[in-house]
Amino acid sequence: MNRKTFLEKALLITGVATLSPQSGKSFGLDKLQRKQNFPIGACDWSINGQASLKAFDTAKQIGLDGIQVSLNSLKDEDHHRDTGIQQQYKDAAKRTGVAVSGLALGILNEIPYKSEARTEQWVQDSVDVAKALGVKAILLAFFGKNDLKNDPIGTQVVIERLKAVAPKAEKSGVTLGIESWLSASEHMAIIDAVGSPAVKVYYDVCNSSVMGYDIFQEMRDLGKKQICEVHIKENGFLIGQGKVDMKRVRQTLDEIGYRGWLQLEGAVPKDKSMMDSYLENIKAARQLFS
Repeated sequence: MNRKTFLEKALLITGVATLSPQSGKSFGLDKLQRKQNFPIGACDWSINGQASLKAFDTAKQIGLDGIQVSLNSLKDEDHHRDTGIQQQYKDAAKRTGVAVSGLALGILNEIPYKSEARTEQWVQDSVDVAKALGVKAILLAFFGKNDLKNDPIGTQVVIERLKAVAPKAEKSGVTLGIESWLSASEHMAIIDAVGSPAVKVYYDVCNSSVMGYDIFQEMRDLGKKQICEVHIKENGFLIGQGKVDMKRVRQTLDEIGYRGWLQLEGAVPKDKSMMDSYLENIKAARQLFS
């Protein structure tokens, strides 16, 4: 082992960050954190900043690593499809040090992908937006008016629409994540029917718990191959104080080898403000997932 290699290994072990003269990139503490810890973000709608740049400053105040941003909203159906907006988000990320950690189409709950024609173009465009923002996973929401549970006709429409967009997503290196009330096996039936590695499950530990599924077995069944990203959520409780056994969630994620983004959602009790809740949520999440 030469002197340079020895020093680099010593720095990595002690967690001291430095710069590589050759690459100009940091190694040491940052590299160690990437290896051992989960990056933790939050949904922009959960921190009172849906489709808004103010979410970056809020996220910085909370101490989040990133924000899962909304593609658009009922008030602005174009939003991130506008390249000017994309640049504003890039600038905000650079200014605050908070990454754009994900992209979401929550609007599909109100304007359903399974029935509204214009949503096809939104999903097609979301791939371009994700690529422009450096995002790897796009959340497609299937709740409310877009619910697929016990809806074979709507499910078939979604399958055909996903088949149409999947090749573009594959080429762009972007994953389309289905988040819904469906079980792991029901999700896999859709994924198998689409037949593309660009379509996976966006796993929400709280939603699946509400449905009565064995979330730990489901995550093992799906594995890191079929889970593109994870929502760490509670309804009406702080993270770690609700109905979801977050310690077992961590153990299961370790077991399957998942090390992607964890996006915090919900987890605001009735008697607490969003900011107070999320200052506690990020502290709990750091303890649970590092």
